[in-house]
Amino acid sequence: MNNNLSAAAAAQKRFKKTGFLHHRTFLQEMVRRWPFYLMILPGMLYIVIFNYLPMFGAVIAFKDYNPVKGIWGSKWIGFKNFEFFFKSDAAWRVTFNTIFYNLLIIVLVTVISVLFAILLQETGSRMRTAVYKSVMLMPFFLSWIVGEYIVYALLNTDQGLVNGIRKSLGLEAIDWYSDAIYWRFIMPLAYLLKQVGYTSVIYVAAVTGISSDYYEAAEIDGASKWQKARFITIPLLMPVVIILMLLWLGKIFNGGLGDWGAFYNLPRESGILFSSTDVIDTYVFRSLRTVNDIGMSSAVGLYQAVVGLVLVLISNYLVKKYDSDSSLF
Repeated sequence: MNNNLSAAAAAQKRFKKTGFLHHRTFLQEMVRRWPFYLMILPGMLYIVIFNYLPMFGAVIAFKDYNPVKGIWGSKWIGFKNFEFFFKSDAAWRVTFNTIFYNLLIIVLVTVISVLFAILLQETGSRMRTAVYKSVMLMPFFLSWIVGEYIVYALLNTDQGLVNGIRKSLGLEAIDWYSDAIYWRFIMPLAYLLKQVGYTSVIYVAAVTGISSDYYEAAEIDGASKWQKARFITIPLLMPVVIILMLLWLGKIFNGGLGDWGAFYNLPRESGILFSSTDVIDTYVFRSLRTVNDIGMSSAVGLYQAVVGLVLVLISNYLVKKYDSDSSLF
């Protein structure tokens, strides 16, 4: 009995010291592996300076900001900046476009990238795989400004390649820059051409990490290539797919998965096309540039960030219910 009491007392004493010991162990670990922590330091400083410190500027969303008076000297107006945005006709339009394009692009990019990764695995030649990956990656390194000129060269009403082909076939030319409905298809297609190659390479790396023992066992059992892809490759890729989709969902309120340049450049800022091409990022940028209302622009940006955070938390919760190992936290 005495031995049990003494053991319990010793365990309780150790428990009380756990926090201190853990803290001391962490410091010792930092001292012992200081070169690695030194390598992390530039990235951490970048994140703190450009991601965390600017968060204090969110207070501008609740003020009638005056550059002369500064952030703290400007008048507090509460939610009037938000009220101005949500009462405008643009609120529903840009919110719908942002969600529509991002959800569509996330699904299309994921499905097509996984398909390409599986096909690249079946090429059977490292040289061919390297050539295919290089060709697929090329559009990713082109800026959207270059993409704007390429799209314009294709869709120009008078001298565009597409209309030239239509005229040669006896069809009427289409004024692509005057009808918003066409851009519901042009924008996702343009983003797919730019992004699929890069995302496919990520999935190819994940496929490469799958043990060959699974495929050898499947071949012994007489499995076809389709069956190996369906029952081995795709299930083992799902953790990577889920993590990437969770990260993308955090950017769902950013134009084009955080790359709003497509929505700003490709339509050439044509007001006729705003019903199909205007997203929250382009709306904020245009408001800041033309109206110069920093408070309202900050309010829309804060609304964008908060909704993105909520979507990540909800998605992560659902994923955790389905597979706790695949969740972010």
